[in-house]
Parts: sequence; structure tokens; C-alpha cells
Amino acid sequence: MTLDTLSGWARRLQAGEISSRELTELYLDRIERLDPDINSFVTVTREQALAAADAADQRLARGERAPLLGLPVAQKDIFCTRGVRTSCGSRMLDAFVAPYDASVVERMNAAGAVMLGKTNMDEFAMGSSNETSHYGPVLNPWDPERVPGGSSGGSAAAVAARLVPAATGTDTGGSIRQPAAFCGVTGLKPTYGRVSRYGMIAFASSLDQGGPMAASAEDCALMLNAMAGFDSRDSTSLERPDEDFTAGLDRDLKGLRIGLPREYFGDGLHADVRRAVQDALAVLRERGAEPVEISLPNSDLSVPAYYVVAPAECSSNLARYDGVRFGHRCNDPRDLMDLYTRSRAEGFGAEVKRRIMIGTYVLSAGYYDAYYLKAQKVRRLIAEDFRRAFEQVDVIAGPTTPELPFRLGEKSADPVRMYLSDIYTIAANLAGLPGLSMPAGTIGSLPVGLQLIGNYFDEGRLLNVAHQFQQETGWHQRMPAAFA
Repeated sequence: MTLDTLSGWARRLQAGEISSRELTELYLDRIERLDPDINSFVTVTREQALAAADAADQRLARGERAPLLGLPVAQKDIFCTRGVRTSCGSRMLDAFVAPYDASVVERMNAAGAVMLGKTNMDEFAMGSSNETSHYGPVLNPWDPERVPGGSSGGSAAAVAARLVPAATGTDTGGSIRQPAAFCGVTGLKPTYGRVSRYGMIAFASSLDQGGPMAASAEDCALMLNAMAGFDSRDSTSLERPDEDFTAGLDRDLKGLRIGLPREYFGDGLHADVRRAVQDALAVLRERGAEPVEISLPNSDLSVPAYYVVAPAECSSNLARYDGVRFGHRCNDPRDLMDLYTRSRAEGFGAEVKRRIMIGTYVLSAGYYDAYYLKAQKVRRLIAEDFRRAFEQVDVIAGPTTPELPFRLGEKSADPVRMYLSDIYTIAANLAGLPGLSMPAGTIGSLPVGLQLIGNYFDEGRLLNVAHQFQQETGWHQRMPAAFA
């Protein structure tokens, strides 16, 4: 059977051309056969998925309609799922079975989605390569010797290999957009507060945001319709009118002002990536968009500011994993201090420990003002840069990543080089803005991503621009040869 997109399957389900059970079995079989090659899933929920598919078929037979009714999806293993292990890619939570569903999971279940399983990820979402997972690295479907990006690398790789039509991800500093670029799929980080964080295991609470990953912008719009919405259980959730993100996909781009930050096209950008991005921008110009050169003068401060703010919040959030209430507990502790020390030492991996230590340091007496407070001031400057830019332009565009997917182990011993993989994505998180990455070309067989950043709550515009680009190009339709 020819594989289709999430939106394509939705139309075929509604037309009665295929049943949800047949569709679910198709993807479960692909996961069983092909996932050992890339390690994108931590847990596969076969029986639960088939039961949900049968229930969806009964609803379809009754003529019911729901946004994702009968459609198979995967959840990043950072979202709590009732009765299913939620590990966050860590030994610390290897045995944790969530007693409730995250808001995102609730909303997608209510929309009729069929969950196939939980995808692999960097431990506690800390990483840019998906090499920090307790369950081993995810491999890039385009080249298994290269990383898929992180932390949502499992979701990106599973969608790229067509093991699932769509999956959820989370983005703290680029963790949806960077793996989307490395794996040649479309990924959207919504405005901070647009999607509830309730039941999404916290890394950095002022930065984390859940979002969709799929082959196309149309698929991401369909997913976001189900995911977005106010949740009183999340104090950072924003109350907004309901919005149909598929409604504006077909708007033309005539007169659209696209800002091109000169800082995103300077030193450090791989020459081949630059050419692919410029070719993609030429397609948008042909569709009527007007390029405008802009400046984001404080963008070079985004990485240092992020790596103060994020570890500080991480050190606070991860203090709850102490071997007492839930999570990994060491054997035969001598006393309470030994319980805390050994449980955390055994449960956390090297990158998580590194960020906890950095965060504890910058929050400590005598250093709070020098580091954390100053980073928050820089964060405000970065947000002001965007505010001024959006007085001139409608959308900002540039490369998602400065380079092609790098080789496994290439940056493991050099954290700073690893952190610079997110140099173009972090600023949107610091400012709370929506951002999208879409496939924009290939260098050899490796994908290149084009990033779009929008003003607050302008996800519809980002999806519209991406959809119009994808009407002209076929990059989002390409599949790795080994999985075709």
C-alpha cells in the first residue's frame, strides 16, 4: 500500500478507502520491521493502539467526525501517558508508569488519535543529537552514521522513515526545529503558552513548548488544531480564541515581507546550507514574497544567555528526583544523604549532571546577579530585537541549523560545539515566539532545513508560508531510500 501523509490518510479514512485498524497495523508492522535500524521508539503500544483503532472505526461507521479520528501518531516520551512508561529518555524514570495523561495526550485522544508508542529522546530533553538517551542514540534515517538532532530526534526520525505519519515533540532551544531540519520533516514550535505543558516533564519551564512534527505543513496544522488550547492546570497556558490552523493554508504570499537577518547568513554558516536556503528563498520570492534585510543585533548572545537560563531552571526542576517519591532509587542506602547522592548519581546521565551543576552554580549566592540576572536582561534585549523587526516584516526566515547532520560521536566530547548547533533556533525560545522548520533541499542525501519565525500567535502565517512553499517543491515528500 502506498504510504500517505497524515492529511491524506484523514481523507482516505473519511472516504472509507481504508479502516483505522488496517492503517494502524500497517505502521505497527513498519515499526517492528524497520525501527531496529534507527532506534526511534522506546515503547510500542501495539495492543492499546489496535483497541483504539477499533474504537475509531466504530465511531467512523456511525458517521462521527473528529480532527484526528483513526489516525496513528506517536508521543515523545516526555509526555505522561496513563498506564504507559514515561521515561524521558532517562534511567531515572525507566520504571515510571504515569498515572495520568498529559494535556497534549488528552487533547489528541479526544480528537480520535491512535497512539502507536513513545519515541526516543535526549535524556530529559537535554541534547542536540539524541545521543544522551539512556536507551541508546537514535540514528538518522538518511545516513545511520549521523545524528537525527535532538532532543526530539526519535519523533523526527520516526516521521522521516514513515514509521508514523506524525509525532509530538518539545522545543526548549530548538528541539523540534533542529531535528526536523536534520531529518527532512516539518516541525513547529508554537508561541510559548499556546500548547499546555501540563503533564510534559519539565526541563526549563520558561522555555519548554510542545508542538507537532510531520511530513508537511498541512499535517502540522491538523495536529496543532488538536494540541493547542487553554488549560487551567498550566499557569503559563494562554487563553486564546479557538483557531483553525488549516483555514489559511491557501492564502497567496503576494506582498508578504520576509525578513532576512544578516546575522543568520554570516560566518559559521556552511556554504552548502547557505546555497540551499537561498534557493528556497527564491521560491518564496517567485510566489510573491518580498525579501527585506534586517538585523537582530543581540542574536549572538542567545547561546550564552540560554545556557545560563536553561540550566538554572533545569537544576530547580530536577531537584524533585531524589530517590524518595518516584524515580530511580539506589540499593541499600546507608542514610538519607547516601540515598539522595547515589540515586541521583546512578539515575542521571553525564549531560544532565553537567547542566544541573551549571544551573546550581549560576543560582548560588554571589553568582545570581552576575550570571542569571544578567542572562535574563539579555533575554529581554533579544525579545526587543524581534519586536522591532516585526514592525518591518511579517515573517523572519533563515537557516534552521548552521551545518548538515553531523556524525555520531563527532561532538560528544565538546559540549560547546554541540550547543552551537542550536545557534539559529534558541532566540525564538528566549523570546517566546513561534518557529517552524521545513525541508528546503538536500546536500548529497542529507536534508537542509529552512526556518521561519513569526510574531506572537502567528502560527497560521508560518504554516501558510510553509504550505505555499511545499506546493512548489517536493522536498517534504522525499523518503530515505532504505525506508521507501
